[in-house]
Parts: sequence; structure tokens; C-alpha cells
Amino acid sequence: MTITFYCYPKCGTCRKAKNWFDTNGVGFVEHHIVEDTPSKALVKELIERSELDIKKFFNTSGQKYRELNLKDKLNDMTFDEKLDVLTSDGMLMKRPLTFDENHVTVGFKEAQFEQTWK
Repeated sequence: MTITFYCYPKCGTCRKAKNWFDTNGVGFVEHHIVEDTPSKALVKELIERSELDIKKFFNTSGQKYRELNLKDKLNDMTFDEKLDVLTSDGMLMKRPLTFDENHVTVGFKEAQFEQTWK
């Protein structure tokens, strides 16, 4: 089982998640979410597999999200339009985005990591 870990190195939440993996001896393949933004097809697949609403994949506290005024715009967009915006810039994605063949987690909650990745 290969765990793929999309993160932003300066993000405190990503550093906490990475530390959790290191502390628990769980291996992962790291990708820089801005320099190596996941493709539209991959993100669509992860959304479907996770059964989470696409809005859960947006970094709603991020500067880019606020600059684009997405809080007001997302409700009027189609799924495909949301997906296009989400995958246009890695800074718009909630991070870390972690997945393997069977699981998908968005963000870092220690209890969720314990249950999913241990």
C-alpha cells in the first residue's frame, strides 16, 4: 500500500501530519501541492472515492480562496466548474490531501489518521 501525501511544506497542518507519519513509522510519497498540483481527473476520482462534498476539498481559510471570493461563488457553480477552479491552483486545495488505493483523507485530524493510516 503506497500512501500519497500532497502537502505544502510551509503549512503547519501539513507539518503536523508529516510528523505523525514519521512518529508512527508510516511511509508515504510526498508531493508539493503547488509545484505538482493533482490533476483534474485524479481529484475527481478522490472526491468520488471519499464520498465527501467537493467543498470539503477547498482550503476555505486560504488567501487565494478569499481573493477569488469563492465563498459567494461556489454555490452557483456546477461540479465541473468547481473542479476546474479547485485544480487551477494547489493553494486552493485543503491540505494535506492523503490517499492510497482504498482511503482518502483531507486535512489533518490525528484521530482520523490513527484510524485510517495506522
